[in-house]
Amino acid sequence: MLASAASGQTVLRSEHFAHYAQEFNRAFPEDLVNAIPDAQAAEWMQRNTPLFTCPDPDIERTWYYRWWTFRKHIKQTPDGFVITEFLRPVRHAGVHNTISCALGHHLAEGRWLRDRRYLDEYLNFWLRKGEQGGMQRHYHQYSGWTAWAAYERWLADGDTKYVTSLLDALVSDYQQWERDRQLPGGLFWQYDVRDGMEESASGSRKNKNARPTINSYMFGNAKAIAAIARLANKQELALMYDAKAVRLRELVEQQLWDQDARFFKARLDTNQLASVREEIGFTPWLFELPEPRHGFEAAWKQLMDPEGFFAPYGPTTAEQRHPAYGIHEVGDNCQWNGPSWPFSTTITLKALANVLNDYEQSGISVDDYFKTFGIYTRSQTLRRPDGTVVPFIDENLHPQTGEWWARALAIKKGQFTARGDHYNHSSYNDLVITGLVGLRPRADNIVEVNPLIPAGRWDWFCLDNVPYHNTTLTILWDRTGRKFGRGKGLVVMAGGKPIARSPVLRRTTGRLN
Repeated sequence: MLASAASGQTVLRSEHFAHYAQEFNRAFPEDLVNAIPDAQAAEWMQRNTPLFTCPDPDIERTWYYRWWTFRKHIKQTPDGFVITEFLRPVRHAGVHNTISCALGHHLAEGRWLRDRRYLDEYLNFWLRKGEQGGMQRHYHQYSGWTAWAAYERWLADGDTKYVTSLLDALVSDYQQWERDRQLPGGLFWQYDVRDGMEESASGSRKNKNARPTINSYMFGNAKAIAAIARLANKQELALMYDAKAVRLRELVEQQLWDQDARFFKARLDTNQLASVREEIGFTPWLFELPEPRHGFEAAWKQLMDPEGFFAPYGPTTAEQRHPAYGIHEVGDNCQWNGPSWPFSTTITLKALANVLNDYEQSGISVDDYFKTFGIYTRSQTLRRPDGTVVPFIDENLHPQTGEWWARALAIKKGQFTARGDHYNHSSYNDLVITGLVGLRPRADNIVEVNPLIPAGRWDWFCLDNVPYHNTTLTILWDRTGRKFGRGKGLVVMAGGKPIARSPVLRRTTGRLN
């Protein structure tokens, strides 16, 4: 179950990166301990996580910080391992302080760990524990893309027996969403707060809007259930969920696309499209819902527009040109009408990677991806009163200053509890693997790599010890061949043996034995 990390280290050595865990242990007091204490962090990371090095020290440090902090959220319970969102107990959590909102992000990040127990038991908790595990009450408290994330995990690990064992529970889950949230016309509605996005620019906690989020999630879930059903040789079920996905795609394209604004928007409970563009309009591409060549990709021009979503610590969650945009000091500390949220930035970056990989368009580029990823990286810091800067992740950011905004407001209001410290509501390392370095998980035995790094920007990088399809991958770029001694160019290795090479950074494929 737990493979030896040492056997997968082809180029890099885990002991050379142990100093990061030691640095983070010194930087933060350990006032709450879950399954793996800080004293065991370095050893746990050496056994479990891929290794990464690159010329950008901020990206490299954030990579190891995010594994260090993900480990802090692994909690052993009588119901098995779970992954928490907040380290400290919060009132809106369910059993074991669990919240389902970021479940999809947890599965994306955790699929690259070598110990399978964490995600196996976490999925069992949500999908098989019934009332005790929280499926009826707390799992459906937030919309999400669980089936899609479970299938994406299978694309990485190839464990068909496990993913097909989830099929009945995933179908039951989808049917429950249809009963609870499907409108007569076929779209799904959701309160913004139950999308995890309280007090958005287009709604409130009481508006039953057909949002791009939940409808994209349900499209992705239907596609995933169809794919898993085929793995289980249940062809009729697969066809049924294929049809559900096709219908949802049609409805989203027809009813949530604003042709004048060139953007996907929420359809309000008044049956009018929202007047504001919101970052959730990029969500359909997380699941490749928009059909290519229909012009929907024009929406991505807004990402880099300073009047749209671009900001020094963005993207913003609402377009800045709109009167509803704001960074307010009154009301809820967690508003989604302007502040930048790592939860949404993760979705946007993953969606953008899909656009750059699978769509022919001219509205956005690899340079834009690299710039946005760099902003996301450098947003994940905290400046302390003495001026020192440490890696850090919290709830949301002031997009112009980089200040952790909910944290700042809580301090100002005398309500600070440090609840957002090391907040596990987003992913980062999955973005490095599947976007920046460009491993594109597939169902077949072809390893596809397409780094989203502009030509001439980096002379080298190495991603090592990546568990994939019952082997271990190494992906490296060495412009001169002198950094790693494995030859010039882009090299993909499986089990320590080269399976693909390219003299330049471009889409490259190799075949597993």
